[in-house]
Formats: sequence, C-alpha cells, structure tokens
Amino acid sequence: MNAKNIVISSVILFVFWVLLNNSIALINLLIGAGLSLMLSFLFCRSCNVFGDVKLTPGAFFYTIVYLFVFVGELIKSNLDVARRVVSPALPIKPGIVEVKTSLQSPMARMILANSITLTPGTLTVDMQDDQLFIHWIEVKTADQQQATEQIVHKFEKYLEKIYG
Repeated sequence: MNAKNIVISSVILFVFWVLLNNSIALINLLIGAGLSLMLSFLFCRSCNVFGDVKLTPGAFFYTIVYLFVFVGELIKSNLDVARRVVSPALPIKPGIVEVKTSLQSPMARMILANSITLTPGTLTVDMQDDQLFIHWIEVKTADQQQATEQIVHKFEKYLEKIYG
C-alpha cells in the first residue's frame, strides 16, 4: 500500500468535493472525507502517481507559486493570441521547435508538457526523454537553448522545486 498516494489523492478529492458542494456544513465535510478516503484507498493503493512529489512546506509553497505563474502566463498568452486573431495582418510565424527539460520526474515532465499545451500559442507535439517538440504560433528563435528559455524555463524552475 502506498500511503503517500492515498493521502495526496484523498486531499485533492476532498478539496474538489468541498468546492463542488459549496458548503462547509459538518455533514458535507464528513461525507466528503469518507468518500475521499474510500475512493483513494480503493484506487490508489497500487498506483504511484504522486511518488515523486515532495511533501515539504517548500514544495507546497512552490506549488501555490506555480499555480499563480501558470495563470499569469495563461492570461498573457490568451491576450497575445486574441491580439493576433483580431489583427488584420495575422502576425504568425508557426513552426515546431525542440526544447530540452532538466526535469527527471515523469510526472513533472507531464505537467510541464500539459502546462505548455494549455498555454495558448504553444502545443506539445511529442516528448522523447528530455526533449519536447513544441508547435509555437510565432517561432522567435530556432536555437534550442533560447527556445527552452522562452517556453520551458518559466514553468520548469518551479516544477523542479516541487518534484526535485
């Protein structure tokens, strides 16, 4: 049994339950806690989804920071893509660039790839070991190191603190 996975899954499910119910009545909290523990125990005993997550105050802090950074990048990217759409000149220069990641954890790499994909203007096309192939709405550089700095670094530095 993997207690770490059960605890993290239970907490996530419980928070989701509270958000969906929009109530902190004792009965709702008790039902949510019971269901969260039961589901986590049934489905997360043999999986190792959260095995790489550090359970430290620093990792928790950087998770919160990462969420704010991600939302900030999401807003900036949405505004940029909206500007491109309404511009009569349609200023795009699409292409696929190869970037490298220093993240070792498969979960951290997956979160990085999903964060890049969820940010408008970029899409993770493929992942091979430490390389990600990104479709970029406006290729600013073909240099791998510069592309990595512009696309990956803003997320990677926080994921490194969370996943080690």
